[in-house]
Amino acid sequence: MTATLNRPEGPEETESERPDWAQLVVCAVMVVVGVFLIVDAMSLTAEFAKVDPVGPKLFPLVIGIGLLVCSVLLAIATWRGSRGTPDDGEDIDTSAPADWKTVGLLVLLFIATIALVDVLGWVIVGAGLFGGAATILGNRHWVRNLAIGLALSLISFYAFYVGLGIPLSAGILDGIL
Repeated sequence: MTATLNRPEGPEETESERPDWAQLVVCAVMVVVGVFLIVDAMSLTAEFAKVDPVGPKLFPLVIGIGLLVCSVLLAIATWRGSRGTPDDGEDIDTSAPADWKTVGLLVLLFIATIALVDVLGWVIVGAGLFGGAATILGNRHWVRNLAIGLALSLISFYAFYVGLGIPLSAGILDGIL
């Protein structure tokens, strides 16, 4: 006795049988970031945080392992046919095209932040990051954005340096801060 499956004739797959490639790309990115965190954490030493009982390796290792586990689980669910539901936001027009200009400007701002943080220091670059991001995202009060960004970057600079004992780059303000 043989059982027959109710499958359509031919090599075509239905939409629900095809894997969601966007989710698989997310899995791949999660694997790359997880492996990077684990490899980088293994090279960390407790130079300036010798009083820390946990050490600098624990959190990157936990996050890296968590990313690897989540990426495997998401890949399994994706291959089994699980798909994310599209947004049904109240204030989101799902038929509108993506705003690639805004995304591109934000990516350029992040790249500039990475490139300039050692030279200019966190306080200046952090103020530019916050002010630039707020302006790119639509706030037209750029002077206020920079002022708020400067306050936030100064607070975070001293919170890391004084509160956590982790020095952030002072850059050109090295003797001033």
